[in-house]
Amino acid sequence: MEETNYISVFCKIREGKVNLNHSIIYTEEQKEADPGMFFKSVYKHFQFNYPKFYKMDKLSQLAFIASELLLKDNKVTEKYNKEDIAIVISNRSSSLESDTEHQKTISDTENNIPSPAVFVYTLPNILVGEIAIRNLIKGENSFFIFDKFDAQFTSTYINSLLNSGKANCVIAGWVDYYEGNYDAFLYTAERTPGVIGAEHTAEQLNNLYK
Repeated sequence: MEETNYISVFCKIREGKVNLNHSIIYTEEQKEADPGMFFKSVYKHFQFNYPKFYKMDKLSQLAFIASELLLKDNKVTEKYNKEDIAIVISNRSSSLESDTEHQKTISDTENNIPSPAVFVYTLPNILVGEIAIRNLIKGENSFFIFDKFDAQFTSTYINSLLNSGKANCVIAGWVDYYEGNYDAFLYTAERTPGVIGAEHTAEQLNNLYK
């Protein structure tokens, strides 16, 4: 019989709001504010202490904030061995924001000095690395590109990791940023119900994501 896995906690960040387990815990006062300023406001509001945050591209900043809130609410790094925690994230825009910035420096014939600080973020899986480094997570990690959040693929892939014993917990979801548009949905999948207690199925993921 196939084991039942659960969505234990989740965090969504979009349209100037931070939603943790169905509760809005932070709201942007000015709806038209720059996303980068919004991310920094969230960072300061929750008093995160990780100076490297300010060096990250906006995609990684978004992932960092969502993961910090997620793991503050569900301390999986204290519950499991770091090797038994996996990270599986997807998005639509890849690292296109940083790719575009990097291309601008290459195209500038007068000041053709590409920035290493920008170049390092020209791969979308860097955001997975940032989460892993921050939390010393050493388990399997994957990054996928889809046109939209694919709940069916995500649920199937993550359930296979949990049911096969390749992971005891998975930090998963969707983190997308491009041209000021941002959308983050991260959650933890485990064999125990946790706060949310919803079964880890495509239907439940779609209900929580929307």
